[in-house]
Amino acid sequence: MPGSLTGLSGLFVSAFVSSTVAPGGSEVVLAYLANQGQYPIGQLLVVATIGNTLGAMTTWGLGALAAKKFPVATLLPTNKQKALAIVKKTGVWMLLFSWLPVIGDALCFAGGWLRLAFWPACLLIMLGKLGRYAAIAWAFN
Repeated sequence: MPGSLTGLSGLFVSAFVSSTVAPGGSEVVLAYLANQGQYPIGQLLVVATIGNTLGAMTTWGLGALAAKKFPVATLLPTNKQKALAIVKKTGVWMLLFSWLPVIGDALCFAGGWLRLAFWPACLLIMLGKLGRYAAIAWAFN
C-alpha cells in the first residue's frame, strides 16, 4: 500500500505533537483512519498510543529539566501550579488522566517536575492514552 506509511506516520506525528505543548488533533486523524478501514484498528491504536506516550514523556522530561533550573513552583503559570498541586497530592496515579484535554499536558509536566518515577509514570500515561484512543477507534470503526 503506497499510502500506508504516510497514514501511519502522519498519525504518529500528530499523536506526538498533540501530547506536547503544541496543539494538535490526533483524535481526528485516528477517527478518520479508523473510519476508512484501510488499517487494522490494533495497528492504529499502537501507533497513536506510542506517539502520544512519547510526546507526553517529552513533556515529562521538560518538567524534570525545569525543576533543575527553576526549583520554585511559584514560577509556573497558574494552570501548571494547579496541576503540580494535584499531582503532588495524588502521586503518580494522577498521570492516568494525562489524556484529558488542556490539563493532561500540565499533569505530565508536573510529574516530571516532581520527579515521579519514570517507568510507572510512562506506564500510567500509556494506559490512559490507550484507553482514550480505543474509545475513539471503537466509536468511528
